[in-house]
Parts: sequence; C-alpha cells; structure tokens
Amino acid sequence: MSELNFKLVQMEHRPRYNQPFTLSEAILLDVSTISEEITRLQYSIKRLRETQETLKAVIDEAASAETADTEIVQAYQENKDVIGAQEERILILKLALVDKGASSGAHYDLDAKGAPPQDPNGEDLDELHPSEDHSGGLHL
Repeated sequence: MSELNFKLVQMEHRPRYNQPFTLSEAILLDVSTISEEITRLQYSIKRLRETQETLKAVIDEAASAETADTEIVQAYQENKDVIGAQEERILILKLALVDKGASSGAHYDLDAKGAPPQDPNGEDLDELHPSEDHSGGLHL
C-alpha cells in the first residue's frame, strides 16, 4: 500500500464499534505487541464462531423464532457484535503494522472458519496453550 493510500485509509477509517484504542494509539505500539494482539483476537474470534455454531443449532431446533430461548438468541446476537468489533480491531492493528512498514499479509488473515494461522511448527495454537486465558487484551 502506498503512503498516500495508507493516509487516505487512515483518514477515512471510522470504527463502527467502540474500540479500546484508536489507530493513532495502535501505531505507537511496537510490532511484537501488535502481532500478539492480532493473534489473541484471532483466537477469540475462532472460539466465538465455534460457540455461534452451537447457539445457532439450539435456536434452529426451536419450533419457531418465537419459541427459541430468548437468552440464547440474545447471546447469539451479542456474539455477532463482539466478532464484528474484534474483526474491526484486527483491521486497525493491521493498518498500524502497515504504517510501521511491517507486512500485514496472509500471516494474520483468518481462514474461512475463522481459525488463526498455525504455529510455524504446524501446531494449532489451542494445543500449544490449552489452559492459557485469552480473555485479556490490549487496552490503552
């Protein structure tokens, strides 16, 4: 992305969701912190999408939309918003990487199922850190 195109994207980017940091604040972070946060968010999105499949199955089993458990439907809707916010946060972080001259290419992209890329050794991140708490995050 050329510097001019990046500046245009930076000026035009208006988050749809409330975010814990702005693009300007993300640019101040070091590359490793940005990379770690992207990976954490990808892991979170993967888990949320798995949960969404389960919630959707429960909703679909109901005789009608009106008979579905309202708490399940509400959780499903809330998860959609969280996924959207986290995907937007990843975009902001990728833009910060581009500003730093680092690649934000395929390494940080999600696959069709929302899974983050595997470890360079071919191991799934879930298997590497099964008990690690990924609920934290980057808050500036």
